[in-house]
Amino acid sequence: MSAVMDSIAAKGEQLKRDGVVIRTYDLWKTYVMGDQTINAVSGCDIEIRKGEYVAIMGPSGSGKSTLMNLIGCLDTPSKGEYYLAGRAVSQMNDDELAQIRNKEIGFVFQTFNLLSRATALHNVELPLIYSGIAAGKRDELARAALRSVDLEKRMFHKPNELSGGQRQRVAIARALVNNPSILLADEPTGALDTATGIEIMALFERLHQQGNTIVLVTHEHDIALHAHRIIHIRDGKVERDEAVKK
Repeated sequence: MSAVMDSIAAKGEQLKRDGVVIRTYDLWKTYVMGDQTINAVSGCDIEIRKGEYVAIMGPSGSGKSTLMNLIGCLDTPSKGEYYLAGRAVSQMNDDELAQIRNKEIGFVFQTFNLLSRATALHNVELPLIYSGIAAGKRDELARAALRSVDLEKRMFHKPNELSGGQRQRVAIARALVNNPSILLADEPTGALDTATGIEIMALFERLHQQGNTIVLVTHEHDIALHAHRIIHIRDGKVERDEAVKK
């Protein structure tokens, strides 16, 4: 058993040295519903390097949401290996998964997921509270994150006092505040009008230019084209993986 664990650790260290942030090997997620077996993800091999901007795209039912949940450590694979920032996620227990979700992944959701009674500043501070960061340092980091998304002047406003685009900026600042290995965005413009969606995608491009690794999950081709690479998912498999011509 020790030799197996040593081998897993060595593989993780090598991936980290190579600048690989996400690596899956023959990843599966299978659901049993009555007498029916559904393979939502069917043997996906994906590699994403530090600093990349990648869209995972596919129609409804393609398996992209399940794959996002696996990459985001919100679900565990039925089979296969997953390494995030050099750590073997597929070997982790629930506590370790919770820790890696908080420290290594910044989540941006379609519906913002903000606390309605909390200010923008407090919403951004939340991941730092879970990380045990001292109050003074939390305030400093949260203010810096809001400044990075041009929302410092609205930090004491609550979500209902902000526009949809501003709420998404708060959510992006919250995702960035722990300096995660990846920024994982699930349909981040889905609840926004077209003009505001374009502004948010311009912000993602700016964050990418600053060195952030971004994984964007979408079913919209025009949104996926903002990324620099698109992984197309169909029937739980990688259909094709292509660079975006800019």
